[in-house]
Amino acid sequence: MVDLVDFFQKLNPIIQAFIATLFTWGMTALGASLVFATKTINKRLLDSMLGFAGGVMIAASFWSLLAPAIEMSEDNSIGNWFPAAFGFLLGGIFLWGIDKILPHLHPNTPISEAEGFYPKERKRSTLLVLAITLHNIPEGLAVGITFGALANGGTEASLVGALTLALGIGIQNFPEGVAVSMPLRAEGMSRRKSFFYGQFSGMVEPIAAVIGALAVAFVEPLLPYALSFAAGAMIFVVVEEVIPSSQQHGNKDLASMSLMVGFVLMMILDVALG
Repeated sequence: MVDLVDFFQKLNPIIQAFIATLFTWGMTALGASLVFATKTINKRLLDSMLGFAGGVMIAASFWSLLAPAIEMSEDNSIGNWFPAAFGFLLGGIFLWGIDKILPHLHPNTPISEAEGFYPKERKRSTLLVLAITLHNIPEGLAVGITFGALANGGTEASLVGALTLALGIGIQNFPEGVAVSMPLRAEGMSRRKSFFYGQFSGMVEPIAAVIGALAVAFVEPLLPYALSFAAGAMIFVVVEEVIPSSQQHGNKDLASMSLMVGFVLMMILDVALG
């Protein structure tokens, strides 16, 4: 195990980001694999899982992304708050724009509420996958950016922080895989196809991670802006998609408490390990 850790530490940060997001993709596939065990899942359980995922994302946005961005910006002529504020808003605007263009359907919603251009021409399965894919883009960017920062003189603590973020993203990817595969299975799709669509939504994360790592590895001044950009994109996803989806079955209190548990868990992981 020690040799494996040493081997990983010696890899290029871009390769590290790719490997880390293979893990997060794998967690999405693990969640989707539940379709092989059951055709449906308890709605209270699914809502609590979605709430938990939202809490992890909110905590990761601050502890792993915004806080480091502010610390890196002490010498900014405008103020150390500027890169974080600018990047955060830009990330939200970017996801808002994609949300208006890309046809997609949020989990737990009827197809009549699909969003984006020409959503009625798409199948429900495609719309659901596109929604979670949209969700996974900022997550992949976040992991890639934190690993890419290691190329600019990151320490062992920075590596642990990047691994912690990947672990947190992976944990919350599990319910995302469930949220795609289970509704498709309940509608009569085969287990194999339901699993395929569920895991496919996480495939974008390694791609986004490599893009994020490349961007900050070679353009160091971009780093605080990139970190806060990923944070803004993730918060937009939580507020626009994850929280509403977790509260559509009347389990608002359960989903809210699950969100708080997810937030605390990610905070502990980040502060204790990173």
